[in-house]
Amino acid sequence: MPYTVLARAWRPTTFSELVGQEHVRSALTNALEMGRLHHALLFTGTRGVGKTSIARIVAKCLNCDVGVTSAPCSNCSPCRSIDAGAFMDLVEVDGASRTKVESVRDWIDDVQFPPTQGRYKIYLIDEVHMLSTHAFNALLKTLEEPPPNIIFLLATTDPQKLPATVISRCLRFDLVQLPVAKMVDRMRSVLRGEGIAFELAGLMAVAHTADGSMRDALSLLDQLISFGDGQVSEANARAMLGMIPRDRIVHLAELLSMHNVPALLGDARSLADLAPNYDHILHELAGLFVNIAIRQVTDEVDDDVRDALEVLDRLSQTYTAQDLHLYYQIAIIGRRDLSLALDAQAGFELTLLRMLAFRPGS
Repeated sequence: MPYTVLARAWRPTTFSELVGQEHVRSALTNALEMGRLHHALLFTGTRGVGKTSIARIVAKCLNCDVGVTSAPCSNCSPCRSIDAGAFMDLVEVDGASRTKVESVRDWIDDVQFPPTQGRYKIYLIDEVHMLSTHAFNALLKTLEEPPPNIIFLLATTDPQKLPATVISRCLRFDLVQLPVAKMVDRMRSVLRGEGIAFELAGLMAVAHTADGSMRDALSLLDQLISFGDGQVSEANARAMLGMIPRDRIVHLAELLSMHNVPALLGDARSLADLAPNYDHILHELAGLFVNIAIRQVTDEVDDDVRDALEVLDRLSQTYTAQDLHLYYQIAIIGRRDLSLALDAQAGFELTLLRMLAFRPGS
């Protein structure tokens, strides 16, 4: 039997399974319960945050045999068909591959016909910003005054490219990037469901790399399971992602606080033996500066902080607030400029030297 990747096998099928996006879930749940769902919904956000998943959940809510509900049963024929991608009245259109006006007119002509299998006919247009200007013009009138029992669900990663006339005809929901803690909780549930042992630090490394995208996190988790021969450990995660051990990041921060240029350069160059991802190193270093700065002003520490409190307490005594803010700024600018450097290692080393060279009084 073919393997189903984790991102598909564990895709949320009800609002209760959805990770994060509480503001969207609350608004849609209330609208469905009150019978006041708008006929055109626009979901925006970066990749993998749940745009098309929410759209499919809305389709189930509208066509479930129980009736229009915010909690579809997932057992009736319409629910199972939508989950399987075989529901005739859920028309999914890929805006990236069907950009021309002729393609839009084909399914706009079909809008006039009532649903054949369910209660509502739903058009899910993914990456809608890729449609041409003529295609948008052909869509406008239908989007504003659709026939009864027709719902439009639009999804895009780039809402700035949508015409204002389209946005004004939709109810817009901006999905946010997921916090690390919620992605880790979800991956933990997935691995427990799959019966795979894991180390929490390995999941946190994956979550930080996924950068707010749950789909990216599950795809990386799939890769990590294969890479580690079924072992989800921090060591395997760091090796796969090109991340150096966390204690090396802390050591770099210690050398920076001591302003020891020869030792700092020597340690930075020794990292080359690990074939690291220098962008990841600067990302983790910047994150460590943030944790130290927060520790200097408060005793509260977020759940996704990976460093022991004694490490943060020790480093917070060796840094001034000014240095932390300066180093953080240089680290994130160094990440941006890394692709322009002669090579990644040289760009990384110069970023470290820049932190010390531009210190006040240096």
